[in-house]
Amino acid sequence: MESRPLRYFVAVAEELNFARAAERLGISAPPLSRAIRNLEAELGITLFERTTHSVTLTPAGTVLLAEARTALDALQAAGRRAQRAAEPKLVLAVKADGDGGLLESILARYAAEPSAEPVTIRLSGWRDQPSLLRRGEADAALIYEPFDRTGLDTEPVTVERRLAALPANHPLAARDRITLADLGLPPTEQDTQGCLARYLDTIVDRYAIQDLAQLLKLVELGDVVTVLPESVCRRYPRPGIRYREVPDAPPATLSIAWPQQSRSRATAALVRTATSVGAAHG
Repeated sequence: MESRPLRYFVAVAEELNFARAAERLGISAPPLSRAIRNLEAELGITLFERTTHSVTLTPAGTVLLAEARTALDALQAAGRRAQRAAEPKLVLAVKADGDGGLLESILARYAAEPSAEPVTIRLSGWRDQPSLLRRGEADAALIYEPFDRTGLDTEPVTVERRLAALPANHPLAARDRITLADLGLPPTEQDTQGCLARYLDTIVDRYAIQDLAQLLKLVELGDVVTVLPESVCRRYPRPGIRYREVPDAPPATLSIAWPQQSRSRATAALVRTATSVGAAHG
């Protein structure tokens, strides 16, 4: 199967409108319709239910959409990695202040590795690292659990406590220790870490947060409370914020991730270095 029909299919599946998909692809609607019919004939399945007023995915189309996105991402990633191979370097994706305070130590020790290559740091937004890896825009990433592991291999680097971040005038700030329930974050029996991740994602989306500085300012203003890795709290003391222990909060696990298909000795050396530094730090 060629990539062009898949690109055409993904455009129609995302737009659910042949005219808009054709405009997005820069072609006219008739050849797009023919391409989709040919793809359905090749696969022997119906991908879309079409009426005069709507286009919807069939169950088979829904499955193909997920697989097609993965396949197209893999093709683009292969091209990007091939282009970068002409000038050897390793791209490490890190969210600002999301390295557990270990980045400098990792880079310093990695530079002494026989397989080391020059490292370029790709600063990323909230939870952008997995997609950067899958698209071939980064070779490895430091990222806190949980995250989408599709197509990725991972190793834990370090584990640390989470602390609550409260405005200084918050009633709970007078305590030394508080619970998730005190914060309005009752844990679930099986997925406390996932619950906290979804809570933080909700805050990020609601306030359009771009970085840690914005999050901390919202805490100071009393708009939100949250829990953060201890390394973040240690590096960012603020007069308007109180950090407090949360004994029932799950620990924050920092991992290093890389594409499953990677065969790079430089990337493997970085993974070894990161886990070694993390073990020594712990």
